[in-house]
Amino acid sequence: MPFQARLSTFFENLGWKVFRVPETATVLLAGGVNFAELTPEMAEKFQENLLTTMLQIEDTFFDLAAATDRNVLVICDRGSMDASAFISREQWEHILGRLGLDEVEIRDNRYNQVIHMVSAAKGAEQFYSVEHHATRSEGIELARERDTRAAEAWVGHPYVSVLDNTSDFESKINQLISKVCRSIGIDIGDRLTEGAKKVKFVVNGPLPGDSQFPPFRDFEVCHHYLQTASRMLQSRLRMRGRKGKWSYTHTIRKQVDGQMIEVKTPLTHRDHNTLLSQADEGHHTVYKTRRCFHHQGQYFQLDIYKEPCHQRCKGLMLMETYTTLGVDDLMKRMPPFLSIGNEVTGDSAFSMFNLSLKDDWLNNKRFCHRLSDDEGRLEEEVMQARERLAANKSRQSSPKHNSRCGSANGAKDNNGHIKN
Repeated sequence: MPFQARLSTFFENLGWKVFRVPETATVLLAGGVNFAELTPEMAEKFQENLLTTMLQIEDTFFDLAAATDRNVLVICDRGSMDASAFISREQWEHILGRLGLDEVEIRDNRYNQVIHMVSAAKGAEQFYSVEHHATRSEGIELARERDTRAAEAWVGHPYVSVLDNTSDFESKINQLISKVCRSIGIDIGDRLTEGAKKVKFVVNGPLPGDSQFPPFRDFEVCHHYLQTASRMLQSRLRMRGRKGKWSYTHTIRKQVDGQMIEVKTPLTHRDHNTLLSQADEGHHTVYKTRRCFHHQGQYFQLDIYKEPCHQRCKGLMLMETYTTLGVDDLMKRMPPFLSIGNEVTGDSAFSMFNLSLKDDWLNNKRFCHRLSDDEGRLEEEVMQARERLAANKSRQSSPKHNSRCGSANGAKDNNGHIKN
């Protein structure tokens, strides 16, 4: 799920260990089970086995979390009570009785927090689709009914929240992360408040020594762009890790009804390698070191482009943050140990998609400006983008940076665990 991927990435950037418990139903249904074909007796037995399997899988991750000597978040995609949404109350009571389970124990005491993400089928119908879901095929009316029942299954939990579709996709994700952060007691400033926007700045080299930074965490990042049928759609793979341990994400960016949608899906190592066969030969692979840190209540991500890369990326460093502050107020919170250049938020000259293009931007139909099909001013825009990139890079010298995988000098982890 994109929500799970974004939540995981946020906490990993803070230096937490994140465990993601897979949805048990998806695993079982992928084996050939068609729930619609099951008799009531078969459905009850299926949900009984599903619940038993789910609890065992969760316990495995909970035990790992308890043995971890750093901050850890466990995210469960679905939970024990979700199984009750697909059968009658009488059948559910039979299952609990046979397994010797208590509903209060597996609902209220098992999970620290429950957040129900309302389906797009309720309030965001234009985004509802089962096109890319291998084990789900229900129509929109059935999806609405099951969403309602799933939400009702958690009534009674002391810390349950419902996030509906009254806001846009990005705001919904920010609300999710904010709720988890608040329940844990993490101060994230205004990064995820309503109206917060991403802003990006050029950072001039050279990079100061590690000792000049507050506690930070470095990640090695590798991006591959994949082939797509339209300029209105971008598809890329990301490999991100430290000390030889990697996570994999597939990101799709597209416009739907004028709204920019970015869907991130976590991948296995095998799936990542399979999708690599679709790599777009018109793009360079992008290598970066991403440094994450807090300064004066503001959370920053500093991307340091690494070779091999196109000439336009050599020595390039870009830093981003999310905030509701105006540029002048934000500049007062900027790290004084960095040489901050121009703000380049939304500037096509600093888009990773454009930066990774192998061919020159001029007369390049791949050059992307706001994922638009409007070609009217493309040549003029490209020329201006080249000038902006050249003007900023001329003020930089090559950054002196030790890009050892897993460098995390000064990073701090505290004991403590959280299950979600």
